[in-house]
Amino acid sequence: MAPVGLAHFLTLSVILFCVGLYGVLTRRNAVAILMSLELMFNAVNISLVGFARFMGNEVAASGQMFALFVVAVAGAEATIGVAIVLALYRNFRHINVDEVDLLKW
Repeated sequence: MAPVGLAHFLTLSVILFCVGLYGVLTRRNAVAILMSLELMFNAVNISLVGFARFMGNEVAASGQMFALFVVAVAGAEATIGVAIVLALYRNFRHINVDEVDLLKW
């Protein structure tokens, strides 16, 4: 059995990012779009941690710090996103983003 290398981490990261991108572009439900964005954030985290693991000590700390920063940004995004979804549901009684025209003149 071959050892797990950087190519394995990056392959998994690309696959997860593509699945998340497909979800963002094709979903109409706001919660599904938020879940797809989280999947894309996790794909970036996997690549950052993979680079940190295989690129040496000076890169390892910065890669892990960037991953922690991405986790913090994802938490803030989820909080704001859920607040927006709740406001949409309160006003329109659905969360279908295609039917929301609140910002149109």
